Amino acid sequence: MRKEYTWEIKADSTPLLKRSCSHCDSDRFYCSEKFRMNAQKKNTNPESINKELFHKFQENNRALAWEYAFSAAIRKKNQVEPDLAAVTYNIQYEELSMADLNLMNTDSLFFKVIYPFGFQLKLATVIRTCLKLSSKQLDRLIVLQAITVQGKFLEKKHRVKHATVVEISSETLKHILQ
Repeated sequence: MRKEYTWEIKADSTPLLKRSCSHCDSDRFYCSEKFRMNAQKKNTNPESINKELFHKFQENNRALAWEYAFSAAIRKKNQVEPDLAAVTYNIQYEELSMADLNLMNTDSLFFKVIYPFGFQLKLATVIRTCLKLSSKQLDRLIVLQAITVQGKFLEKKHRVKHATVVEISSETLKHILQ
């Protein structure tokens, strides 16, 4: 029976936006989690917007504000560049001990990555953190081709994508961790 663990990456902050301000010297701005409504109706007719979406704009819906803050399409439309390195995050995961690994009777371990907001996080960083591996141990797993992502061998340059499934050879992992 296949057991799949979950690694959930939660952003603690939205990306800073790089854009020069004509009124001050600042070139970084944060998401205020508020929407500026088109009070004079010059740009958009409120009736042309989905009523549910319009209501979320009016109530400054936090989830929608975060969705827009992380949206590459919205940033492109507004001609702003994100400072993705400024995003702080935490990873929620179930720790696996060596004893847990030794008790497992399976060829592979499966980990599903939940990552609703993309901010260019490397998959190798997530794997190292969740499995408490050193750089050398991770490099060894990569060289031995013990980690696959969506059917392809892991490379250090792989970026995390939502609902990615990581498969790791349990025997090779046990050997590396001993």
